[in-house]
Amino acid sequence: MKWIKILAPFLLIILAGAAIGAYDMSRYPDTVDALHGDAHTVVIEPGEGFRTTAQRLHDLGLIQSPLKFRLFARFSGLHRKIQAGEFQLYGTMTPRQILETLVEGKVLLYRVTIPEGFTLRQIAQTVSQAGFGDAEAFYRLATNPEVVKEQQLEGESLEGYLFPDTYYFPKGFPQEKIIAAMTQRFRNAISDEWRARAATLNLSLHQVVTLASIIEKETGTPAERPLIASVFHNRLKKGMRLETDPTVIYGIKDFDGNLTRKHLRTLTPYNTYLIKGLPPGPIASPGHAALEAALYPAETDYLFFVARKDSTHQFSSNLQDHQKAVRKYQLRRKRKSK
Repeated sequence: MKWIKILAPFLLIILAGAAIGAYDMSRYPDTVDALHGDAHTVVIEPGEGFRTTAQRLHDLGLIQSPLKFRLFARFSGLHRKIQAGEFQLYGTMTPRQILETLVEGKVLLYRVTIPEGFTLRQIAQTVSQAGFGDAEAFYRLATNPEVVKEQQLEGESLEGYLFPDTYYFPKGFPQEKIIAAMTQRFRNAISDEWRARAATLNLSLHQVVTLASIIEKETGTPAERPLIASVFHNRLKKGMRLETDPTVIYGIKDFDGNLTRKHLRTLTPYNTYLIKGLPPGPIASPGHAALEAALYPAETDYLFFVARKDSTHQFSSNLQDHQKAVRKYQLRRKRKSK
């Protein structure tokens, strides 16, 4: 019996240690284990081993014990369910919160904001600047007839159909999927009521988007969109040319910002001073308000408008009044600038 008396203290120490360890592990998942509260971007590569992941978290100071973190993950059965991707983790997070973030795939998202009235070229540049590939590659995709066909949209390109909005994508998100997300946002914006209204106006959806894109480019004043729309609708009904500068500019390759009389006299499919009706397609991506204005223009007899000095426009119903407005707001400005 002597050996029992000798071993008893050691057994008690072992049992006490095990109890302390069990208690410590029971508290570990919900106790912040970081050395500091800093934020870190953590990239988990596809096929990466969990031991490597735990060691990276330790090296960043997000956890103090890779062993405890691995044991907790194994006991919970989540160590094989870690998602690959880029994650934003904080030192204020508990091991449980860190593990859940990695398992649920709460990857870091990057914001891409497409303003109303941006052209396809501008959208391609914006997407590229946000870190999602080459701008020229994006442009080629968006002007590929096969891609347009896949998105079940009209036209030779996706000009006008990449809906202006704020999007969030994870790092490395394919450009094809970015385009699909933007066109889906466009489809979501077009209600059945709007489609019925377009049919009532005897306009195809492509024509509505084309008209809306011109309205978008003609004014930055929201309240004027229905008035601008009424001018274009009235001119179309009367068989008058639209005579709008933004379409001419769109048809000029490498436009330098200076619209000349030569430009206005040069025939292109988008020169609405020379062609009748709408151009062959949109000249930019219209937003919700511009699309609505194209479908529901104000009821006016306006046929002309000219820009004032404050970014608004003077509207006229006849050529005589329009010429007076031009002399007042445009010719005077030109004389002052000389």
